[in-house]
Amino acid sequence: MFRWRRMLALAEGGYDRVERFWAVARTQRRVGSLLTAAFVLALLTIEAGRRGWLPAGLAGRVPDNHFYAVDLAFTLLLLFEVITLVLTLAQSVSLAVGKQFEILSLILVRHTFKEFTAFPEPVTWEAVRPALPDMAAVAAGALSIFVGLGFFYRQQRHLPLSADPDERWSFVASKKLVSLGLLLLLIAIGAGDALRLLRGEETYPFFETFYTVLIFSDVLLVLLALRYSSTYAIVFRNSAFAVSTVFLRLALTSPPLVKAGLGVGALLLALAVTVAYHRFAPVLPDDSVGKAGG
Repeated sequence: MFRWRRMLALAEGGYDRVERFWAVARTQRRVGSLLTAAFVLALLTIEAGRRGWLPAGLAGRVPDNHFYAVDLAFTLLLLFEVITLVLTLAQSVSLAVGKQFEILSLILVRHTFKEFTAFPEPVTWEAVRPALPDMAAVAAGALSIFVGLGFFYRQQRHLPLSADPDERWSFVASKKLVSLGLLLLLIAIGAGDALRLLRGEETYPFFETFYTVLIFSDVLLVLLALRYSSTYAIVFRNSAFAVSTVFLRLALTSPPLVKAGLGVGALLLALAVTVAYHRFAPVLPDDSVGKAGG
């Protein structure tokens, strides 16, 4: 027991240092500067390739469509949002679920821009028209998730999972340990993909892989919560949130219309579960942000 508590204390200290570094305004400004620089550099590199200014070895690996720069910028933005999601897992299960939907909405927006990479430049109506219904559906799905998240966050209540301060600390520290593990796994997946890209090999679908990992982490958090409360309403709510993650994972590999529908449907499920939980089990505790929460 002492060794377990020692491990939790170390995990808590490590998580708190990482979270403080990530949350400060200076780090966020640096992230914004990095994204801006990457976008501008990508645009300039693509333009240089189109004009034949790049070495032959590099020119063959640089796309000739400027919208690839937008795709790169959104991909990097999503990577940083995933880091925020991992850190949010230790704060609140419900807020982490909301963050997953935020990332999905950004993925849908990215998908819309990605469609433009298949069009010749300058973009013409005739080239865009066949893809317009799918692009409109995905964009509408992103907007629907954005609006739905407003209702989802308004329904959240953050109450302690347990009345025992020691149990609350233990649960939060356990979630911080899970978050650190996920962060290391995220770095490993990203580094592996980067190496394959540099070698010219096929990369793994990063976001699909990560959302698959999230399914298992959500189930792990459900089981961890059972150590501190086996109340049916709490178990059902957290399990249903894990199911919504499954639908999110399916949405990532679905056709555009299905992708938007699954994303919106998963959010409606999470919202309905939240409303039902607070309507029919209003006196039961919810696990809270930084208090034992979910």
